Amino acid sequence: MSEVRQRKGKGRSQKSTSPVNQKGAASASKSTTPSKDAGDQEGTDDSPQWVLYMSWGSLIIGLVAMFYSGLTHAKYMAQIHENWLWFTNIKEVEREISFRTESGLYYSYYKQLVHAPSITQGLYDITHDNMTEHPSTINVLERMNIYQEVVLSILYRVLPIKNYIQPIYFYINSVFALHAMLIWALFATAYMLSGSWLAGILTSCFYIFNRLDTTRVEYIIPLRESFSLPFLWVQIAATSFYFRPSNNPTKDKLSVALCLVSTFLFALGWQFNQFIILLQSFSLFGVWILDLVPPRKVRMMLYIEAISLLLVCLLQFINKMILGSFVMSFIPAALFLMYLKGDDMKLCSIPSRIFKVISYSTVVLMLMVSINLAVKVVINVEADEHIYKFVLSKFGIGNPRDFDSRIYLCLEAFNFLPFDTYERLTKGMVFPFYVATHAILLIVLCVAVLQNWSNHVHDATVKDTASTKKSHLLSNRPELAYHTVQAVFFGVLAMSTLRMKYLWTPYMCILASFGISDYRMWRSVLAQLKTQGMMVQIVRHLATLIVLAALLALALPPVFKELEDLKEFWDPDTVQLMEWIKKETPKKAAFTGSMQLLAGVKLCTGRPITNHPHYEDKHLRDKTKDLYQIYARKTPEDVHKLLKKHKANYIILEDSICLAPSRNFCRTPDLMDLHNGHLPDSSNGKLQPGLVRSKVARFCDEIRYNGTRYMKLFKPVMSNKTFRVHKVV
Repeated sequence: MSEVRQRKGKGRSQKSTSPVNQKGAASASKSTTPSKDAGDQEGTDDSPQWVLYMSWGSLIIGLVAMFYSGLTHAKYMAQIHENWLWFTNIKEVEREISFRTESGLYYSYYKQLVHAPSITQGLYDITHDNMTEHPSTINVLERMNIYQEVVLSILYRVLPIKNYIQPIYFYINSVFALHAMLIWALFATAYMLSGSWLAGILTSCFYIFNRLDTTRVEYIIPLRESFSLPFLWVQIAATSFYFRPSNNPTKDKLSVALCLVSTFLFALGWQFNQFIILLQSFSLFGVWILDLVPPRKVRMMLYIEAISLLLVCLLQFINKMILGSFVMSFIPAALFLMYLKGDDMKLCSIPSRIFKVISYSTVVLMLMVSINLAVKVVINVEADEHIYKFVLSKFGIGNPRDFDSRIYLCLEAFNFLPFDTYERLTKGMVFPFYVATHAILLIVLCVAVLQNWSNHVHDATVKDTASTKKSHLLSNRPELAYHTVQAVFFGVLAMSTLRMKYLWTPYMCILASFGISDYRMWRSVLAQLKTQGMMVQIVRHLATLIVLAALLALALPPVFKELEDLKEFWDPDTVQLMEWIKKETPKKAAFTGSMQLLAGVKLCTGRPITNHPHYEDKHLRDKTKDLYQIYARKTPEDVHKLLKKHKANYIILEDSICLAPSRNFCRTPDLMDLHNGHLPDSSNGKLQPGLVRSKVARFCDEIRYNGTRYMKLFKPVMSNKTFRVHKVV
């Protein structure tokens, strides 16, 4: 298989690459108009001229720093990618092979659209595709989230850039540019929360220098999250601005528009959109039920999420998986409950209020499940059943031998978050500051909720009808309450599934920087020392600069060393296989093999494939279990019958799969044995309930000896150290 090896010879030259005013909040008799804190708000028309100049100057410096941080990150990711693969100096087939598993499948559609005779013909071909799941014809736009490939291919065709940049470089540079935008969104969110652009710089540095745990774009460029996550963080930044209580109607409309566009683009690009948006809906429901964010703004965000998902559903030709998702059941349930409850808090004691919160939460979940079950019965949704089986199996519920569940459980990306992640993030300085800040925010959140409820009870008791709602710890910072709740949901998801840590770790960077740089946090601390005014500004900026200097001193040397480490993509066996297929097989010959390899076969050779690694369709999952019998204990006659059923002309066998050592029954032959009810080789002969010992030899191993039974049905046509290709007679 492929590897990245150290380059020989001399290295090439490298391109350089608390939160609140507690005194004012605690008093129920003070004015409820949100106060503007120094260093935390923009200047007003009656401010001295020099204050206005300083305010605008600070904003301009912050914007320049934001753009520079994003561009630096994009250049850094591009340089790491180049250093790791020597991408600009390897052959085109090697560049394509470097897009592993799903990445190769997604990029193949971009390549197909770029080289199509016309845009119209290219779109017709992918909506009537019989190459991806031969011999079936599928609509790829319905089944997969590849609109980003459609847009990039059209841009490449219509823009006057063909003479200046190759299609593959336009593609990867577009992704790196999106991740510059991701840094801009993180920077802007930290800036808005803390009121300091230094917090934005610190957030960017935390993200960049903890690269191993904040992003993986440099080596999985075409994966869906590489396109979608930048828009998610733009949406989160826009939501932060929208929830601010000091906005005027124009600013609210602009932020709503940005939320809608970014939510839609995020949902359009990633098949896991429904799960992330579900967590966001939970967060919105949480801050509504705790009365921390105005109900009208919560409703608007729920409408935005529902509209975005419905638009994606339409663009994917009525994708039933979206209609049958939990989030599309939760949003109407939450809106219905909000309508029944109304916007005004009814008089009741704090224990009664707690009981109501628990009751409303239980009711909305029950409504969600009821609506979801009804929708799935009506529209007959089965495409997502493997996800729920995986979740149940992860926690020891369900069939432990189920193939669909185990194929996920056996992937490291779907395991629980390992402890060494916390160790790396601690060494990168972000985790301790994040834990301290988030813990304080959760305490402040609880206190703010109790204050709010107590104020309401007091107002109702004294019949103070003339007063508006009294202030509490977070009354002027609803966006902070939202982030505090949402970071909890993202954290739980990340801890349960390693692949999802890229949702949580950017939040770590934002909240850690906020905790270090927030004006009101420092004002509350220094108030105990009777220090206020300009000294608060000096102390908070000094603290941010000290942490930033320590981070740079700690992280820059390893970064410079990494940039000097030059490697080269090396996979001669796969290159030989792809070149042989292109030269020696008919263009309409269909191939079967492992899902991961077949994605590369489609990309590099343009040959039809029988299955692929986008595992989100029930028919395809059943078909894959049929075709994977090549790694099971099956007779040649049985395997031949299955391959002819699915009209496969060639099979590609990999010894790295067939002869792999077993690890917790996770190699492919073990998965097939369990699926077939056979005792796996690694069981050491110990019988297990429900399993029998098969007397049939393993097909992938036995076929190598070219026995008479095998030669009659399968003709060996090509082999090297890694692959063996047999023609189905």
